[in-house]
Amino acid sequence: MSNSALFLVVFITALSLVVIALALARLLAPRSSNPLKGEPYECGIPTRGSSWMQFRVGYYLFALLFLMFDVETVLLFPWAVTVKAMGMQGVACVLFFLVILTLGLVYAWKKRALVWK
Repeated sequence: MSNSALFLVVFITALSLVVIALALARLLAPRSSNPLKGEPYECGIPTRGSSWMQFRVGYYLFALLFLMFDVETVLLFPWAVTVKAMGMQGVACVLFFLVILTLGLVYAWKKRALVWK
């Protein structure tokens, strides 16, 4: 089987699985005609005022920094498993990666993005 035929088979299979899953969800899902379903926060308590709230940018910066170091941790696990096979080039690459992340942390520290006010 050629590469293009294999790609076509995988694409058609993926597309059909998605269509089947969506159709089953639409057919089997419970339906409710309650007007409260359209509310932004469905807890049983009526909302007061506008549902739109502005958050301080500090929350987003903190979340981005958390994701940055979370991704670092996830990327270090496969590296730790294959470090022997990669040799010194693998060690140099991960050290370069860690230096870039450390520079990002120092930058955030200098900009006082880690200070919770």
